[in-house]
Amino acid sequence: MKAVITVIGNDKVGIIAAVSTCLSECNVNILDITQTTMQGMFTMIMLADVSKSGVPFAALSEKLSALGAAIDLQISIQHEDIFNSMHRI
Repeated sequence: MKAVITVIGNDKVGIIAAVSTCLSECNVNILDITQTTMQGMFTMIMLADVSKSGVPFAALSEKLSALGAAIDLQISIQHEDIFNSMHRI
């Protein structure tokens, strides 16, 4: 199963490292990543494979959200099919 992870907040050193470390600890594989910084605002979207994660999806979502709160960012995760349904025109 694939998931879309979004990260938004003020740019600072170590954002990608923190998020990728958290995902690695949960055995989540990053399939694709795009990130940019616009006028000091960091934005990142990741496509990840969560099928081999031993962490339930809800717990992974809570873990990412808590990480975001700890480093003053908004981090969210959605199942790929829900993301696609929400963004279909």
